[in-house]
Amino acid sequence: MNQELAGKVAIITGAGRMRSIGRPIAKMLGQAGAAVVITGTGRRPEDYPEDEKAAGWRDIEGVADEVRQLGARCLPLVSDIRDEGAVEQTVQRTVAEFGRLDIVINNASAARGPDRVPMIELPYEVWRKVIVTNLDGTFLLSRTAARQLIAQGEGGSIVNISSIASKLAPPNMAAYASSKAAINALSRSMALELAPHRIRVNAVCPGVIDTFRMDDLGRGERWRNFVKSTIPLGYPGDGSECAEFVLFLVSERGKWITGQAINIDGGSAWGN
Repeated sequence: MNQELAGKVAIITGAGRMRSIGRPIAKMLGQAGAAVVITGTGRRPEDYPEDEKAAGWRDIEGVADEVRQLGARCLPLVSDIRDEGAVEQTVQRTVAEFGRLDIVINNASAARGPDRVPMIELPYEVWRKVIVTNLDGTFLLSRTAARQLIAQGEGGSIVNISSIASKLAPPNMAAYASSKAAINALSRSMALELAPHRIRVNAVCPGVIDTFRMDDLGRGERWRNFVKSTIPLGYPGDGSECAEFVLFLVSERGKWITGQAINIDGGSAWGN
């Protein structure tokens, strides 16, 4: 792969899962020449999915090893995106380690689970956890990073990982869909505010990606029926599709794109 990001430094949040979007983004940006900082929550091994346990997975340390094997520099950090101080430390450590910051990928997101119930049954504390993790976390890192990018005076790119749920607003997903729709709005507002500084901001809206987040559906007949009924192209993404597009957005190839919320979904958004 051509080193189109040589000399650039990227932060990618939520990049420690084996089956995820963050992992392929980290590897693809590293392969393109960027120095990469990846963050995770410091999960306990006993909480890993069974396939990660069987593989001897090492969370962000495992992803960092993969990025380094591609010839890129990588700094793994345990950080809570909901904590303003921790977010500021992440940016400070990035600049201390690599001298600058150019790219931010807000990928971390609340785990799928108790929020997937009818709105009238949704506990307020569950609603708040999803909103704070998804929306507040994106805001906190974007704000801190934007300050650094403005101070550097050389532009930059922020990509927020949203979801097609932000546009479809399906039932039993009130908290998740609301948080992702708010991320789209935040991205547009940030794009206009930061454009004079040549900082581009976009949202990527994935559809059904075959990651740990879909494990409650299994991988049998229920999964196959779900894929068939929701994805016009007939198969789920695996994270690499999102990573390819993120690379395009943060590179010079995407230099005139800002303020967009772009579907990467096999046709799901408009096929349902």
